[in-house]
Amino acid sequence: MSSPYRSFSALFLTTLIMLIAQGSLSTYLGLSLAQKQVDSIWIGAMMSCYYLGLVLGSKLGHKLISRVGHIRAFVACAAIVSACAMSHILIDQLEVWLLLRVLVGMGMMCQYMVLESWLNEQAENSQRGAVFAFYMLISYLGMIGGQLMLMQFPELGLAPLLIISMCSSLCIVPIALTSRIHPAPLQPAPLKILTFWRKVPQSLTAITIAGLIAGAFYGLAPAYMASKEFSTEQITIFMSVTILAGLLAQWPMGKISDRIPRSRILRFNAALLAILTLLMTILPLNTAFFMLTSFCYGILAFTIYPIASAFANQHIEQDERVALSATILLTFGLGACFGPLIAAGLIHVLGPDMLYAFISVCSLLLFLRLMRVNYTLKMTKRLLDEQQLAQFKMGSGDLVSSPLAAALDPRVDEATVLAQMHDEDAAKAQGYVSSHYDEDVEPEPETDDHLWDYTPENMVYPEPAAPEEVEFKAQP
Repeated sequence: MSSPYRSFSALFLTTLIMLIAQGSLSTYLGLSLAQKQVDSIWIGAMMSCYYLGLVLGSKLGHKLISRVGHIRAFVACAAIVSACAMSHILIDQLEVWLLLRVLVGMGMMCQYMVLESWLNEQAENSQRGAVFAFYMLISYLGMIGGQLMLMQFPELGLAPLLIISMCSSLCIVPIALTSRIHPAPLQPAPLKILTFWRKVPQSLTAITIAGLIAGAFYGLAPAYMASKEFSTEQITIFMSVTILAGLLAQWPMGKISDRIPRSRILRFNAALLAILTLLMTILPLNTAFFMLTSFCYGILAFTIYPIASAFANQHIEQDERVALSATILLTFGLGACFGPLIAAGLIHVLGPDMLYAFISVCSLLLFLRLMRVNYTLKMTKRLLDEQQLAQFKMGSGDLVSSPLAAALDPRVDEATVLAQMHDEDAAKAQGYVSSHYDEDVEPEPETDDHLWDYTPENMVYPEPAAPEEVEFKAQP
């Protein structure tokens, strides 16, 4: 069996070069507009338009790839992204920049779809985990590389845009020269948004909030740091440290989520992130403190999406996973569209400190929402457990159903009756909760939207005690 890293080396190299360009472009635009003292509304709108392009590209990308193939679609979109990056040099109108950001988002989404569908189709099942783990590693390294590239140009200028355009063009070379067999055309992924919101409400809530947070951070964090009079070098180090923390946290957080219920981890992350960003808002800002808190921020904020995605997939049937993936991408993209606009509006009215205040409020709302949904599910399941067990019992008003009826029978031993009554009291004290009950498991809905499907096959009941010998007494 060949090494997956060698087999997909061309795709990995393409990903690295592409993310160097993309990782630096958003930061460059934010810093450039901040230097020109452009209102924060425009900076937030730039990032919102980029994520809007990602949402639109998820639909148009399928059609383009199915019509012309993976490599041709990738080459066309890479050329568009490269031309858009160069256009920022020639055009100063911010309205045109918004359109350019939409086009860049659409092109990047198509490129992501080409790479990920190619890896997903041709990676062997025994290597799939390693392939996508390395793909994510390369993606994070590319974004960090883009930040470090900007460190070499503290005055910004035109040189960074030229390098970004060059990387957007050069990422075509490895994938165009690859000797791997082209993957099959993509099939359209249906959207079932309302269905999945009923099935996995905690996961999609977390993904929406993760989109709000990510869009606000990537779009406005460089401008926020610039408003605090940090240098370009300090800002790029700050962004690199935050992204690096997210990279380092992926593997250990994934291992932890395999052992601890994922909804519990999401609540824990949300609570800590709310507290951390509140401290970042109210405490005095200095370089050492902010670097440390930014590292912790990257660990908490950048692990919400992958944990929520895994949490959603663990409760979905195999034939629904494609539709779920499309729904997750759309949900995240919509959240990321509105996040920068809302945060920019708050910054415009109340000042730059509102960036992390907005993230703190979003995290708090996520925590409260997850607590409410989890409590509702727990109470619903407990009631249904009681109803299921009640189906196996006769009416409570019937004397025959009570162990006291056995006590009136002179053929039954008294010790046996007392043991049965004790067992019933213990069951009542436990509230008839199944031994496999887990408050963090999301049940799947029935056709009725207000009930959850728990059939007798899914329930776990206590094993009946071994029958005791019954002493028969002679009739007088």
